[in-house]
Amino acid sequence: MKKKTVRIWYWIVTLLFALFMIFSGVMGLIGTEDGNELLISLGYPLYLNIIIGVAKILGAVVLVYPKFNVLKEWAYAGFTIDMIGASASFAFNGNSFGDILGPLIFLAVMFVSYGLWKKTRK
Repeated sequence: MKKKTVRIWYWIVTLLFALFMIFSGVMGLIGTEDGNELLISLGYPLYLNIIIGVAKILGAVVLVYPKFNVLKEWAYAGFTIDMIGASASFAFNGNSFGDILGPLIFLAVMFVSYGLWKKTRK
């Protein structure tokens, strides 16, 4: 694949992932009724929504900002921990396979973004 094509795909995938993370972060900060019920059903305190919401928004901003390569690595790592943690929480709570698989799909999209980012840096 040509470098320009890789760069275009990187931005498409990364922007879609970042937009989802910003949306998810804002929903956490707002504290929607459904989100609060889900967090409580998993056994977590409601203030975790604020902590993770802020982290998701900041991480998404770092992913789309062209600099901050070290922070970008940390953002990818943080999103990995978040997605694996969400999937594991659903599994340990006895949720459906679809609930468990959902965060892992976004994790796969994030890894595509990460792999394309690494290719653009060569």
